[in-house]
Amino acid sequence: MDSQRRLVLFRRLSLAGAALAATVVVLGAWVRLTDAGLGCPDWPGCYGHLYPQADHNFSKAIHEMIHRYFASTLGAIIVGLLAWALWNRKASGQPLKAVALLFVLVCLQGALGALTVTLLLKPLIVTAHLLGGLSTLGILWWLSLTPERRELSSREAALRKFALLGLVALALQIALGGWTSSNYAAVACPDLPTCQQSWWPHMDFRDAFVLWRGLDIDYTGGVLANPARIAIHVTHRIGALTVGLILITLGATTFARAQGRALKVVGGLLVCAVLLQIGIGVSMVHFGMPLVLATMHNAGAALLVVCTVALLRLLWPEPAAGPEATVTARPGAAAAGSVRPA
Repeated sequence: MDSQRRLVLFRRLSLAGAALAATVVVLGAWVRLTDAGLGCPDWPGCYGHLYPQADHNFSKAIHEMIHRYFASTLGAIIVGLLAWALWNRKASGQPLKAVALLFVLVCLQGALGALTVTLLLKPLIVTAHLLGGLSTLGILWWLSLTPERRELSSREAALRKFALLGLVALALQIALGGWTSSNYAAVACPDLPTCQQSWWPHMDFRDAFVLWRGLDIDYTGGVLANPARIAIHVTHRIGALTVGLILITLGATTFARAQGRALKVVGGLLVCAVLLQIGIGVSMVHFGMPLVLATMHNAGAALLVVCTVALLRLLWPEPAAGPEATVTARPGAAAAGSVRPA
């Protein structure tokens, strides 16, 4: 099998992993939102079994174990990707460092999954677990994309720092969202655009962002007083508006400056993804935090990660010069190339 064919298969496996990672993120949200995070008090099994038994709280336990089954399958795919990358490390274009980072990350995710249970849903661990899951998704998606082979225009290249800023801002907002959810602060403000019928309600910021509290505290249902939860929720709203503005500006600017069609499309999709996420967030408050919308909010975060990573991939194409540059025989093909799962 030639190196290009092996690379195509590697990217397809990465794409399958990315789809599974997105599923795991949504399932993790479902487990947390149905209060099933401690449905299995041990790890990796459930009350000492690989499948929940009927003599325990089966409905919660099965939610947790389904999430673990999917996460374990994802781990196996990542191990396979690492073995593939090591075997083909001398092949042209075969990524290795990113795959090694991915393997380390999934090992950390396994440890965080265990700590989530043993430390009784400690918010810092739950939030770190969410960030790890979305980081896994982002790296797998990056590996699945075939880079364009062209030279960026100066206007396009100027977007690189802006795109990196957008990724950092998105990561911070996702962390804040995880902190809001794990501290059960999503219901602290049942009205919009005000909170508790006030534009600036009484809030306790000092207690709201204490990252580490004592051990053996069961965080199911939350332990913070309402003023601290309100502070978390209001901060999350402010962050959503700020990050939303950054990403919408990034997407619109990309659409306006891009010369390649793929870059224009991804810029437009990023704007649509932000508007969709804001719409889901507003609907959650309006309809009283229904489970389906709350789960969709996590799926929306995954979509934002996918769009932002695709934008970054397009802004770091392969050089147009080289032995493979002659592959694009059509006039203008290099300028209008596409990023696609191989």
